[in-house]
Amino acid sequence: MFVVNFYENKNLLLSQLLKRLPSVGEDLTIKGRKGKVSSVNCMDEKNFHVHVILENVNKNKLIVDNSKKKKDK
Repeated sequence: MFVVNFYENKNLLLSQLLKRLPSVGEDLTIKGRKGKVSSVNCMDEKNFHVHVILENVNKNKLIVDNSKKKKDK
């Protein structure tokens, strides 16, 4: 069992106790966000830091419904 700390930049995202270490380039989902493993650093025999690059989430999805507007003639 390994203690795995997932980081994005310098921010700690998640700490987990895992049986298998993630490999570089592996796709992950952390807290509902998709990402890829960029590097794995060994701190000691059981502690590992995994650096993740998460995809950007666009929260400003604006849907315009023009069918309900009055049309000028």
